[in-house]
Amino acid sequence: MDTEDHLCFPQQPNISCQRPSFNWSEAFLFRVVLPLESILTMLLNLLVIISISHFRQLHTPTNLILCSLAVSDFLVGLVAMPGESYVNTSCWFLGDNLCCLWNYMLFISASASVGNMVLISVDRYVAICDPLRYTVKVTMKRTRLCVGLCWFFACIHCGIMFKDYLAHPGKFNSCRGECVLGFESYGGILDMVMSLILPLIIIITLYIRVYVAAMSQARAMRTHLACSKVKQPVRVKKSELKAARNLGVLVLVFLLCFCPYYIVGLMADDGTLASLVQSLLYLYDFNSCLNPFIYALFYPWFQRAIKHIVTLRILKPGSRETHIL
Repeated sequence: MDTEDHLCFPQQPNISCQRPSFNWSEAFLFRVVLPLESILTMLLNLLVIISISHFRQLHTPTNLILCSLAVSDFLVGLVAMPGESYVNTSCWFLGDNLCCLWNYMLFISASASVGNMVLISVDRYVAICDPLRYTVKVTMKRTRLCVGLCWFFACIHCGIMFKDYLAHPGKFNSCRGECVLGFESYGGILDMVMSLILPLIIIITLYIRVYVAAMSQARAMRTHLACSKVKQPVRVKKSELKAARNLGVLVLVFLLCFCPYYIVGLMADDGTLASLVQSLLYLYDFNSCLNPFIYALFYPWFQRAIKHIVTLRILKPGSRETHIL
């Protein structure tokens, strides 16, 4: 009788999984910390989405990419964190199809986040290395197209990677009552190239060039200040350099949270290091909650936007035209 109580489906003991077991600290993590982090992640990223969507002054190509990133972070709080809490504390009673859909959404949000980081790097590269043609090259129309393609290719990439898994949900489950993600070897290779190696090469290469250009412009600024009293052009350049620095912090934090989980996860295919992979997954998820705090720290417009939203001033007529920068 005691054995049956520990089964997910006592009426099917031969194919049923054991109920997950966990100690008090794990229970506190899964049932208190993760749910609170999930709510906080959704609320903070929803503030970012509302701010950029509502205030017309914030409708810029760079902010559009940040809004897309906030959407992927919002999905992490809405889908990933509650799912992880549920999987670790209970049997999976939602069926193989929902398990497949949940894992698919997890990877789409992760792939879209990587794509958005690449777009941020490209945006800063053009702004710093080709500032005179930035407004011509980087328009709202082109940025919307790039963001749309980012999400489209994330869906296609995950669809190819999980082709067999999507066709046969529950294929990798060893018993009834669990939700296990798996893909064939070609899927792992594709994911490693498209979600880790290629984005890392692009991001690092572009930011090295941005850094070199920024140092060159900094020297030019000092020369300009020494030879001229006209300071307006210098302020414009400083704003772009400051934006590059702020977004560089965002990209760096993302890479510090994403790369360890991804690299260790690839090394732990045989089941070793499973606990370390799980811990690094929480670090990666925490990045989605951390991004809005980075905005609040480096972007005064986000602080002002939050005040307008919390005090409901955005409901007033004409609030879209509020000077927020």
